Amino acid sequence: MRQRVKPGWIITVRHGRPDMDRTLRLSSAEYEGWWADYNRSGLAPGETPPQRLVELSHDANYRLSSALRRAKETAGAISPGHEIEANEVFNEAPLPRPPVAWLKLKPGSWGFVSRVYWFLGYSRGGESHLQAIVRANRAANELIKLAKTGGNVLLCAHGYFNWMINVALRMKGWKRTYNGGHHFWAWREYSRK
Repeated sequence: MRQRVKPGWIITVRHGRPDMDRTLRLSSAEYEGWWADYNRSGLAPGETPPQRLVELSHDANYRLSSALRRAKETAGAISPGHEIEANEVFNEAPLPRPPVAWLKLKPGSWGFVSRVYWFLGYSRGGESHLQAIVRANRAANELIKLAKTGGNVLLCAHGYFNWMINVALRMKGWKRTYNGGHHFWAWREYSRK
């Protein structure tokens, strides 16, 4: 078993598995509707957090989540009975509908294609990649501000945007002390250098 995390830590958690079918083959227009449904979805039935994550949450002074349902439900499952502060600044970076009408792909493949277009500047009027970087920096600053009080911060949010926050944390001098990967319920731990 790993050692306890030192006080003043930040942990970013990816939400649990959403209640969505990821095996469908969709056109880009259908994927746009699927993504909207995904952003409204909660956790799949039977989803439970890893015990280690529940144990870490006992030492959290601040429990935050994105404003999206799957993240709020994840935070509630990790820290039952505790107040969770939901904030849109932690919402997932958007995925615009790719301008590819002739393909039918699974949602995960569309996510990759959408992210590539988004990196290249395609946002269909939504939040751009540059705007999301600015928001990730703002989100990291909010987490750091809380942690610098000596408090421990637990954030339940989303895979890609957590990665963006994690980059910002490291650029601001925070050291990653644990990397749990990218899967559902995965988390990363940070402490001040």
